[in-house]
Amino acid sequence: MKVVLVDGFNMAFRAYYGMPELTREDGFPTGAVHGWVRTLWWIEDNVKPDNLLVFFDLGGAQRQLAIREDYKANRGEAPEDLEKQIPVIKEWTRAAGYVGIEEHGVEADDLIAAYSVKYAEEGHEVLILSADKDLAQLVTDKVHQLVPPPTANPKLGWRELDPEGVEKKFGVRANQIADYLALIGDTSDNIPGLKGVGPKTAAKWLNQYRTLEEIIAHCGELNPKRFQGLVYAEADNIRRNLEMTKLDRSLSIDIEAHAEPDPERAVSLLKEMEMGRSAEALVKRLETD
Repeated sequence: MKVVLVDGFNMAFRAYYGMPELTREDGFPTGAVHGWVRTLWWIEDNVKPDNLLVFFDLGGAQRQLAIREDYKANRGEAPEDLEKQIPVIKEWTRAAGYVGIEEHGVEADDLIAAYSVKYAEEGHEVLILSADKDLAQLVTDKVHQLVPPPTANPKLGWRELDPEGVEKKFGVRANQIADYLALIGDTSDNIPGLKGVGPKTAAKWLNQYRTLEEIIAHCGELNPKRFQGLVYAEADNIRRNLEMTKLDRSLSIDIEAHAEPDPERAVSLLKEMEMGRSAEALVKRLETD
């Protein structure tokens, strides 16, 4: 069985910024909803999954906030027009049968990690749909990451990253991605890396010493030499970074516990958004299923 796990907010932001400013007659924004529906239908038509699950964040990432109180504190609010459309996106996703998964206090990335491990252990083929580099650490022979085309360069197309693809893109293996991010930091999550250490230096160290802990253990041998004292002084901070960047694959989950789809509501919701053509297209899709 082929299973697709969708990083909901990552793709919702892309849907919002990838569409023009569309609205209903009363001014309610609908551009993100249009883009969202197109994205899920593209997955259905081109990837042809047997099962498609979408993961959302409900806020309050307890694991991460227990380590750093300022986790993601640098992120501004989502655009107001997008915020208005998120409840519609969530409701339509569940009604259309795509399964919407979210849990208070748990980040979508950790849920995706747990589900990817569970499905892979059962022998299924797993595709994680997201542009988030954190999720590259989950890539194995059975779990690949499907990366959407960059908004700045859509002609690049969708790219499927297998273990070799991850190594080509980042210069390190998938099981080193968390260590790699702990060294260079992740500005989107407000995780500070080692000052002056960029992707090339981090990849070079990890290729030589394999893990963050071994880099710390051999900090007196590092090149460039100017980083030897820095790694020693910041050892505890980068270890804490690793606690943040390493996803939790051990969450208790039930892959069967999901709400039943409501096709009639899915169609009516599109009509409420004044998306008549999409509503008609959905009816045809339901007839052929």
